[in-house]
Amino acid sequence: MRIIAGKAGGRRLKTPDTMATRPATDRVREAVFSSLGSRVKETRVADLYAGTGSFGLEALSRGAASAVFVENGRKALSALKSNVSEIGIGGEVVARSVSAYLATADVEFDLVFIDPPWPLPTADLDESLAALDRMLAPGALVVTSRRASDQEPNTPETWRVAANKRYGDTRIIRYEKVDDDDDGTLSREF
Repeated sequence: MRIIAGKAGGRRLKTPDTMATRPATDRVREAVFSSLGSRVKETRVADLYAGTGSFGLEALSRGAASAVFVENGRKALSALKSNVSEIGIGGEVVARSVSAYLATADVEFDLVFIDPPWPLPTADLDESLAALDRMLAPGALVVTSRRASDQEPNTPETWRVAANKRYGDTRIIRYEKVDDDDDGTLSREF
């Protein structure tokens, strides 16, 4: 597993020795970031259920302004801290559950990656998405990764599906928070 492109392109990421963490494959991340293109530059990023930090570190490597990594699994947290430190391109690691972080954090994000463990119930993901809504800048993007067979989550009314694509047993859905100036035009590619 590696960072695909940008200033840290090619750098290897440590992965925890646990079945609870299932890092997104290079193929999936490459497709996601190709679809985001220049929209990553200068964004404030959150990587929720961060695991190895692969999404947030890829965003930083490609020019994101900042990244917050939220993870509370012991083995995943150890790998995450090591990756953030060794890659050396920034990022803040928060050792808390996603629900606890979303309940108390007072920040705004432009781009959020949510790649929870596959056993996470859809109802729990729904709660996270609802709590996240207040933290999104107008026009913000939220990228979720789930098992392809899982029920799609319920999202706040101000979100629209911008893309929905299956990669093997993984489904990636990109949402866009609609702002007051929205013209209804969305990119639907991955």
